[in-house]
Amino acid sequence: MRKSAALLSLLAVVAASPALAGDVIRLSEPVEVGAGYEVFGAPVGEIGEPVRLGEIVAASDKYAGEQVLATAKVAKVCQKKGCFFVAHDGDVTARVTFVDYSFFVPTDSGGKDVTIVGTFNRKVLSEAQAKHYAEDAGDDPAKVRGPREEYAIVATSVVIPTT
Repeated sequence: MRKSAALLSLLAVVAASPALAGDVIRLSEPVEVGAGYEVFGAPVGEIGEPVRLGEIVAASDKYAGEQVLATAKVAKVCQKKGCFFVAHDGDVTARVTFVDYSFFVPTDSGGKDVTIVGTFNRKVLSEAQAKHYAEDAGDDPAKVRGPREEYAIVATSVVIPTT
């Protein structure tokens, strides 16, 4: 009887904890929901044809400081609250954050092909920033040594498929 009570108590704690139970964290609601997609941030509207992230990075001088409409696959998402993700296109990666920290993406967005509207740049992260991002993405921050240069998009909108 005592073992059953202890097991039930443990299961109740696990069920009450989203991180332990593997629940998806969604701190922002979509601003638009369509057939097979959700839009987080600002509504996208009509803005043209998207460009692959790899093409943008290959012409990074042309796109630096410019608004882009990019497509890429989500490699990793901040598992604490969805406050950033790493997008990739082949070997090319970019960290996607959200303008004024005004919205978040669901923590189960990894592996999905997304469309991103935002400002593209190349930036240098301090070692402390890189360690913080590594920890939030579920990586080992102890493996981060020194500052890191990376490509970045500060997004105003992210379109995520629901399927």
